[in-house]
Amino acid sequence: MDLEVLLAIFWAMFLAELGDKTQVAVLALGAAGKRRVSVFIGASAALVLSTLIAVALAEVVSTRVNPWLTQGLAGALLIVVMGGIYLVGALRPAAG
Repeated sequence: MDLEVLLAIFWAMFLAELGDKTQVAVLALGAAGKRRVSVFIGASAALVLSTLIAVALAEVVSTRVNPWLTQGLAGALLIVVMGGIYLVGALRPAAG
């Protein structure tokens, strides 16, 4: 196991997940009742499963597609998605 990669992925995921809609949903579900352990286990299992799917797909993609292409596409997709989010936010009328 590569500790440097493990820590880099941990911090990237940790920071990316802070304040996202999933965390807000988990917060709401946890606050709604006394079954916080079940909320924690369910949310943790969902994150583990989605990560497992992503890693499995990455394994398949990495054997068939040039890494340069996948990194370029991932970067372009990130720019398009984040740009779209900011553009939509900028074009909305100001509340008030």
